[in-house]
This record gives sequence, structure tokens and C-alpha cells, in this order.
Amino acid sequence: MKPQILIVGAGPTGLALAHSLATQGVPFRIIEKNSGTGKASRALAVHARILEHYQQLGLSERLVSRGQPILSLDLSDGKEVKANLKFNDFGKGLSPFPFILSLPQDEQEEMLVDELKKIGVEIEWGTELSSFADNGDSVTAVLKKEGLPEESADFEYLCGCDGASSMVRKGMEFEFPGGTYEQLFFVADVETEKLEEKMEKMDMYMDDDGFMLYMSVRNARTKRILGVVPEEFNDQKGIEYRHISEYIEDKIRVKASIVNWFSTYRVHNRVSEHFSKGRIFILGDAGHLHSPAGGQGMNTGIGDAINLSWKLAAVCQGKAAPSLLDTYELERIGFARKLIATTDKAFQTIINQHLRGTLLRKVIVPHILPSMFKLAFVKKNGFKILSQIHINYRDSPISKGKAGKVYGGMRLPWIQTAGRDNFTPLQSVDWQIHVYGKASKELIDFARSHSFELHEFAWEPAMQKAGFHQNALYFIRPDGHVALANKTQDVGVLKGYIDEFEFAAFRAQ
Repeated sequence: MKPQILIVGAGPTGLALAHSLATQGVPFRIIEKNSGTGKASRALAVHARILEHYQQLGLSERLVSRGQPILSLDLSDGKEVKANLKFNDFGKGLSPFPFILSLPQDEQEEMLVDELKKIGVEIEWGTELSSFADNGDSVTAVLKKEGLPEESADFEYLCGCDGASSMVRKGMEFEFPGGTYEQLFFVADVETEKLEEKMEKMDMYMDDDGFMLYMSVRNARTKRILGVVPEEFNDQKGIEYRHISEYIEDKIRVKASIVNWFSTYRVHNRVSEHFSKGRIFILGDAGHLHSPAGGQGMNTGIGDAINLSWKLAAVCQGKAAPSLLDTYELERIGFARKLIATTDKAFQTIINQHLRGTLLRKVIVPHILPSMFKLAFVKKNGFKILSQIHINYRDSPISKGKAGKVYGGMRLPWIQTAGRDNFTPLQSVDWQIHVYGKASKELIDFARSHSFELHEFAWEPAMQKAGFHQNALYFIRPDGHVALANKTQDVGVLKGYIDEFEFAAFRAQ
């Protein structure tokens, strides 16, 4: 079958896009200019919302077994712990994954490549995009592989997952506004002198010098350290771990016996002016760059891939109007901009050496934060933001209605009932109807005639607490977000919604 889509870049965003398209039966090619997956990684955290997406693709169990759950965070001034935040306590009852998973990007890439091989998908390594052109009804891409003549091929759509220096973004002449933090940062993976028990927590050290993070990575002996390079070394070329080892040891009281990897880098905060134009899309770092605050960057890129993949699949298979693709930029660029306006500003405050940063480290963290996180609503809201389960597309044209506290565009609230949960059915990666209570015969007949899955969940009081309205109709998107909510189970409203956007179930003939 002729490939309909070209994916440029085989990082986590491109690989997640490939997996999702393969799950939905859409043929594609995926190219990567490098010769294989990365060997080291700054990106580490995998959050609950992304694990929920991976669960839909049948990949979450393998990821979780390979990674290390980070269940808590200790906030310290280097002398004593000032606050302890328990992530699993925060997320209890909100997600099947109430934790942060520590799994380096390169290991995640290896696993995704292996899973693609199992279903017959091969990455075209050492292959780069030389040029491309949107012809209106197709995209012509010129591909180059070392030692071979250039190849010209036509695709229906092109997806640029090719990183911060994206050739696709530059070729589209999209502006990439934002800035660069003045501080120089470092990241190191080290082995400690003595074997520690497996750490299921993260340590953040905050004092007058700024901050430093310390956590397990890869195995019980290897630790990840991330922080700001002391100012006196900023202009030094070829800086190595040994140059700042004394500074690190003084801060976190840990001595490295082996340094497996060390790197310095600058942090950017940028969002492209557009994420799409015509038949061409950009995703992940090609479209947005974030501070390391909260480990949001890689997760946001994978979220882009999941959002776009089902829309491409629907349009390519004639299961939705082509205008559906316009909602990709609208939904994802809004979230990327909001992320810049929140997490990056918070990060700037943390590393600020002036009054704001000092106030945070000396007053807010040791005295105010511990009290705040004793409040249930603060803990739950903190988890929702960090885990990305709070993301909603309420302003999207394909988000309609409200029933209870659940409205069109929001992520379907997760709920565990006796013997089942409401996320397991989402593994079909297709449109489906949920009723928390009893479905009418008219709705059952409509779902059957249109090949939509219909799932009834016997009403329990906990469902109201989760936001559901008894016997309401919830039409769920393939990515697990609510498309339409209607509290009267009005089949006419559902039919009008489906007809407006020409939606059809993927399994419908």
C-alpha cells in the first residue's frame, strides 16, 4: 500500500506518531537523518496523560516495567528537608498512573523502535529531507540517503518531527519567537560510590545559588543530576564534571565514582507562530521548546503526535471532513503557549538570583508550600497540571456540550468501578459512546447502525463525584477526550454533530 504520510524524525514524537498511525491502519514512511536512536538523554519524565495514551496503544505496561516510578519529591535547602510532596497521593483516583515515570528518552526510543519492528515498520535511518513542496493535492518530498541518488516521492501529508532546528519549520518560514535563559545548565548521569536502594523519589535542592535536581535513572546505582553551572565557569570552554564536582558534592552530599555522561546546554522557551499550513504539520520540539520545569517538553511533543494521528487517520480513510485537520494547530498551539506562560515563568523564578527567587527559596518553599500541600484540592490540582490530565480543548470547534461537570473538549475523567475502569475500552482508538447509567434503546440502535462502540457503566455515586451526569450521553474521541456531552441522551443532537463534521467510526465499512 502506498505510504500516505511522511514522518520526518524518529525521536519520541515521530515514533509515537508512527505507532498511532500504524494502530489505525494508515500507511506511512518514517525517516531519520541519524544512524540510530540516541545514546543519552536530557528528557526523563513520562507523565500520567502520556502513559494513558501509551495504554491505548498497548505500550504502557512495557514502559512502566522498564522505567522507575517517582512517587515523591523532597524539597531541601541542602541542610534539611523543608517539604515532601507525594505524587502518588496527589494523583490517587485521578489516573491509572498516579506517579511520574522516570524513563530516559533514548530508552523510550529503543522500546518504540522495537515495538514498530514487531508490526513490520522499519525506520529509514541515515535518511534526510532535502526539500519539499506542497502541491495543493499532495506533498512532494526529496529524500537523500548517503551513497544513493536523491529520491522524489509524493505523499498526502508531511509531518515534521525533526527537532529544534527543524528543516520543515524553516522550510515553511514559520517564525520561532521566544527567548533563551542566560544561565548555563548541566546534566550528568553518574554512578555513586556505594549502592543505594532504588530511589522512588526526586530531590530538589534550593538555596541562594539556585536549584539542583537529583534522582535515580536507568538503575539503582546510576543517578541523574541537573542544575545551573556556577557563574565563574560560564565562560570556560570544554567544561567537564570534574570542574564543578566540588560544587555538586557540597550541594547534595553525593560523590560520583563514575561519570557516565555529562553535558552543558542552554534552555530555550519558544513556540512557532504556526503548527501547520496546508498539508504540512510540525510537532514536538519543531514547534515548541520549554524549560525543564516539570519535565513537560517531551510529553507535550508526544501529546501533539496523539492529537494529530487520529485526525490524519480519519481524513486519510474518509472518516471525517478534511477541515478536521485545522483543529490540530488550534488545539495544540494553545496548550504550548499556555505552558510557556506558566511553567517557564515558574522556572525563571526558581533560578532567579534576585528578590523573587530568594523569596521563593527562603519563604515560600520552607514555610508556605508544606502547608498548602496538606490541602486536598491543592494536591489534586497540582497533579492535574503536572501530569497534563488537565489539558482540554474546550474552544475547539469539535468540542460541544456539557453534562454534569464534564464538557466537550476535556479529557474523559478516569473512574474505577467494580472489576473494570472506563479507560480500558479506549484501547480501540476509535470513536465510542459512554453512558454512566442506562442507555436508551434509541441510542443503542443508533450506535449499532453507525458502528460506534457503546459502553454502559452501571451508575455509582462515585461517578457524580468524578463529574458525570447520570444517564447522560458522552461521545468520546479516539484520543480519549470528550467530543460531545449531552445530559438528555438526545440522539438527534449526536446525529447532527456527526453529520456536521462527517465523522464515522474507523471500523465502519
